[in-house]
Amino acid sequence: MDKYDLIVIGGGPAGYAAAMRGIDFGKRVCLIEKERVGGAGVYDGALSSKTLWELSNKVSHINETLISGGRSPYQISWQEVQQVLKESTFERKFQYSCHIKLLQNETMNKMLHYERGLGKLVSTNEVEVSSDDSKKIIYGENIVLATGSRPRKLPNIEVDEKHILTSNGIESILDYPKSLVIVGAGVIGCEYATIFSNFGKTKVYIIDRQDRILPFEDEDISKMVAGNMESSGVTIHHNTSLIRLEKNADGVEYELKNKDGSTEIIQVEKALLSIGRVPNIESLGLENAGVQMSKRGYHIGDTDTQTNIPNIYAVGDVSGRIALVNMGEIEARHAVERAYENRTTPLSYDNVCTIMFLKPEVAAVGLNEKQCLKQNIPVKVVKIDYSVIARAVAMRKTQGFFKIIVTNDDEMRILGMRAVGEHASSAIQAVGLLIKMNAPIEVLSELVHPHPSIVEGIQECVRMLLNRSIFKSSVFKDKLACYSLVDGVKTPLERL
Repeated sequence: MDKYDLIVIGGGPAGYAAAMRGIDFGKRVCLIEKERVGGAGVYDGALSSKTLWELSNKVSHINETLISGGRSPYQISWQEVQQVLKESTFERKFQYSCHIKLLQNETMNKMLHYERGLGKLVSTNEVEVSSDDSKKIIYGENIVLATGSRPRKLPNIEVDEKHILTSNGIESILDYPKSLVIVGAGVIGCEYATIFSNFGKTKVYIIDRQDRILPFEDEDISKMVAGNMESSGVTIHHNTSLIRLEKNADGVEYELKNKDGSTEIIQVEKALLSIGRVPNIESLGLENAGVQMSKRGYHIGDTDTQTNIPNIYAVGDVSGRIALVNMGEIEARHAVERAYENRTTPLSYDNVCTIMFLKPEVAAVGLNEKQCLKQNIPVKVVKIDYSVIARAVAMRKTQGFFKIIVTNDDEMRILGMRAVGEHASSAIQAVGLLIKMNAPIEVLSELVHPHPSIVEGIQECVRMLLNRSIFKSSVFKDKLACYSLVDGVKTPLERL
């Protein structure tokens, strides 16, 4: 029986990160992956969908300029889109493949062993690896479970990945659909709605059970994103429930029930189910090792990446925390450090930076207003419009805003930030660091930022809180805002 210090089941972003961290500790590692290294972080997920978003965004920006000048819009074929997508995923795949091969050669003392197959727990230290023509059992001192997730489906809807699709099939279609309905108004659904409306070839519909899209975010964010979608021709079915969705001779037909009880039937070419993801845990053999499920009975474990079996860890989408590539990697590194470095400091999720690829892009870290109100946390909120930020003016991209939330006291510790607009994801990083350090806002106010840059807007937010802003909110009332939220009551803060 082959023996390893660390066995990692799953070669997606989390599993790959765990394997590499194990090598850092000089451990002999076996990485098991049944399909493609990189997982949804490369294929049918993070990298591929964002490649589509970047391309669609460029097309949209070009056409805004051409159409405003009275010229015909730029056309890009779906075959050209597919070629860009293939190049992007191949480049990342090639990096992973070369990396694995080099790590397995003599110069690295063969510290990494890669197994192509399905990994299944046999006991607390044994894993069965099965492929089409063979089975074997290997031993691991520690085991990391990182098998990722798959798109959730509905029991009464038949998914064929041709007419009714999930994110696993939407990027493999043969041409732009003339019309597309998206079931689900969360992040992924809104991202694909943005992508296809950006290309300008598809009539997009979104089915939203609630009164606004992105219901977990503040209203000012969802309102701006929804407004941009609708101006691009997207129809959002608010406050509706899906009665049925099925294939027919003309494509896909769906029936909705509206809030007032009325119903409507709409015919489209294709449908996309975007209703969340399900962790891949059924074939892991958890019962063989005595690994318990979470309290909700849905994910593995509840305690800081470690399961109830001390040498078995669960990371990434199967851990039940935040299903993002960056968090999966961090959890994986943390789990290996717990195993081999006796790390006792719990992993913090308070300063997780996220980005939603919408129009415009939305980046977030920490708490938003809605969460503060729900938790009854007294806060101060400061907001600045992109139209008073020099870099946004230079780019002619003045739609958007920064919003920073701080404690309602003299220290004004940062609790969260939302950035909506160009370069949003780059803008929140410093704030994420300050949240982790529990540092005061004066740190940001005293930095000398490059000029012109989007991040200068963050500095102005901080200066407003300190009553030192270049622009006075009493003058630019439609561009600047500074207020407190206490017991659900919004009160403007007096600023010059």
